[in-house]
Amino acid sequence: MTVAAELRPASAAVADRVVIIGGGASGTLTALNLLRTDARVHVTVFEPTGRLGSGVAYGTTDPRHLLNVRAGNMSAFPQEPGDLLAWAEQTGRELSATDFLPRKEYGEYLRDRLAEAAGHRLRVIAERVEDISVVPDGYEVRGHDGTAVVAPSVVLAHGNEAPRRLAVDGQPLPRASWHVDNPWQLSWIEALAPDATVVVVGTGLTAIDTAISVLDGAPGRSVVMVSRHGLLPQAHIDCQCVAWVSPLPAGPLTADQLAELYREQVAAAAEHGVNWHHVVDGFRGPTQSIWARLPLAERERFLAVYARAWEVRRHRMAPQIAARLDAFQAEGRLRVSGGGIDGIVDEAPHPLVRIGETAVRAHAVVNCTGPQTDVTRSGNPLLDALLQQGLAAPDELRLGLSCTPYGELLDPMGQVVPGLLTVGPPRKGTLYETTAIPEIRVQAAEVAAHLRGPRSLKTA
Repeated sequence: MTVAAELRPASAAVADRVVIIGGGASGTLTALNLLRTDARVHVTVFEPTGRLGSGVAYGTTDPRHLLNVRAGNMSAFPQEPGDLLAWAEQTGRELSATDFLPRKEYGEYLRDRLAEAAGHRLRVIAERVEDISVVPDGYEVRGHDGTAVVAPSVVLAHGNEAPRRLAVDGQPLPRASWHVDNPWQLSWIEALAPDATVVVVGTGLTAIDTAISVLDGAPGRSVVMVSRHGLLPQAHIDCQCVAWVSPLPAGPLTADQLAELYREQVAAAAEHGVNWHHVVDGFRGPTQSIWARLPLAERERFLAVYARAWEVRRHRMAPQIAARLDAFQAEGRLRVSGGGIDGIVDEAPHPLVRIGETAVRAHAVVNCTGPQTDVTRSGNPLLDALLQQGLAAPDELRLGLSCTPYGELLDPMGQVVPGLLTVGPPRKGTLYETTAIPEIRVQAAEVAAHLRGPRSLKTA
C-alpha cells in the first residue's frame, strides 16, 4: 500500500499546520517564506538548540568566522537582493555589497526577519526529532522528549549530517579528551594551553575557521592541517566577479568533457584578461542543469576525480581570511599536508600523531572532515525511521534523499510521498549545488509556494 492510500483529507484542526524539522538556515528560510506569504499557516519548528537561524554555519560565536559569500548575494529573499544590506542599515551596521559579514551576524539577520514575520503563528520545540509516522491527518512528528505534532505537511530542513568518526587503520579514534569530534563547540579551544599544537583533520572551510580560532591572538600555538589532497579553498579576489558564461554542448555530458570545457574557458577568459574566478562563477548558475545531464556513471566519475578540485574553487574563502592563513604559514605556525593520519599513540601527556614521516605531539585532534556523505550511514534516527518505513529512499549516489527537483520526497518505488518535502543538503544527489544560501533561499521560496497552494492533504 502506498502512503497516499493511507492518508485521508486533513481535518480542519490541522490543515494549516506545517512542521519543519531543523532550525538552521534551511528551516528558518522555509519558515520565513511560509509565514511571510501565507496568513493562514501555523509553523512548528523542531530545533534541538531552541535557537533558530544558526545551525552549524551561523551558530559560531567567534566574530572572526566570516561568510564565504559576499553580502550582496546573501539576502534571505531571491526577489529582494538588497534585503541583507537594508537590515544592516536598519541595525546600524556598516556593510557594503562586497563585504563578508561575520557568520554569527548573519544568523542574527535571519532571526530578526523571522521575528518580524512570525507573530503568534510560530512554535519552536527544542527537541531532536527521532521518529515520524503516517497518521490519518498526515504525519505525526515526535521529538526525543516525547512531544508530538500532527500536520499534513512536513519539511525536512535538518542540514548536513554529522561527520564520520575519525579512524586510523579502520579503527575509530577513542573517546578521549584530546579527540574533538565537534569543532563548532568552541569551549575546547578555550581550554588549550598557550603553546598547544593542534592537528586538524580536513582542509575545508570548517577547518579554516578552526585554525583561525586556535591561532589568532595565541602566538605560541601551532596547527597542522591534513587531508587526502591537502588542498585549501581558494580565495575570492577583491573585486566583485562578473560571471564568464561558457557555452555548453547539447545532449548528455561526461565528467571529462566538463573538465576539458572548464580548462578551455579558463584559457579563453585569460586571453581577455579575465581570471578563472569569473569562469567558475559562470558555471555556478547552470550547475544544477549540468548535473541533471550527467548519467549516473559520469556523476560518480566527477565525484571521484574532479569534485575536490572543483569545490576548492567554487567554495572560496574571504580575502582577509586567506591573508591570515598566509601569515600563519609564513610564521611557521600553520602547516598543510596531504595524506592522512597514519597512526596515533595515546600516551601522556599528549598523544603522538604520525602524519607521513612526521610525528606531532598534539594537544588536540579535531575532526573537520565535513559531513557524512552516505545517507544510509548517517546515524540520524529521523533518516533511519524514514528509510525503514519507506517514506523516503536514498538517491542513486546516497548523497541524500531521492526527491523531485522541487524537493518532494520519493519512496523506494519512485513515487511522490504526499506532504513530505526537503530543502537544502538532502537534495545533494539530485541537484549537487544545494548547500549555499543563493540556492537554499530559492528552494525555501518554492516549497512555501507549493504549500500555499492546495494543501498536500486538503481540508475535509
